[in-house]
Amino acid sequence: MTAISIVLLAMIAAFLGMRLYSVLGKRTGHEQEPVLPRRDDRAAPAPVRLDDPDAPPAPQGAADTAGLVYEPAAEAGLRALLATDRSFDAGRFMEGAEAAYRMILEAFWTGDRDTLRDLCDQDSYEGFVEAIAGREARGERLDNRLVGIDSAKITAVELSGGEARVTVHYRADISAITRDAEGNMIAGSMIDARETNDHWTFRRAIGSNDPNWLLDEAETA
Repeated sequence: MTAISIVLLAMIAAFLGMRLYSVLGKRTGHEQEPVLPRRDDRAAPAPVRLDDPDAPPAPQGAADTAGLVYEPAAEAGLRALLATDRSFDAGRFMEGAEAAYRMILEAFWTGDRDTLRDLCDQDSYEGFVEAIAGREARGERLDNRLVGIDSAKITAVELSGGEARVTVHYRADISAITRDAEGNMIAGSMIDARETNDHWTFRRAIGSNDPNWLLDEAETA
């Protein structure tokens, strides 16, 4: 690889890191494991701010909430979060949450421990690394693709002990293939993507000067 190529790759990596930092934070389990990640064809939801914690609740009907980045059940928690952190913006958070979902899955699938360390808290990081180490010990590698994210919405917000925890439900299509040391496919399908439903929780200290949101928990429904 030429010196120019190395410099260009470093510049691209730096740009991606700064983009994630600006929308979710510098840091942010999934064994099924993305062609390059693409945005689906659905219209992106408009950024949502719930700036007035005393405003009446939004209508609860599905037709009225279809374009929002949060589920009705999360509204009270979002209002409480905004009452203590006026800089929080649900729309910008979700932009970062979708980027983090792609980056964390790709890092896990490829065994990129450094990226996982930047985006996850200690417990989540250790869980990912344990799964990666087990895969490597078996001589296996993942050849997975995130085909698309069909939907992503905030489903719960909790405030406790000076910390905010925001849970996001991702509904995505993932093509998962496991190969052995010789490259032979031992699990999965090359043509079929399956729908996954993941619930990821991100946490951050309220009022902290550190804008970082870390992945705290990752569950698959």
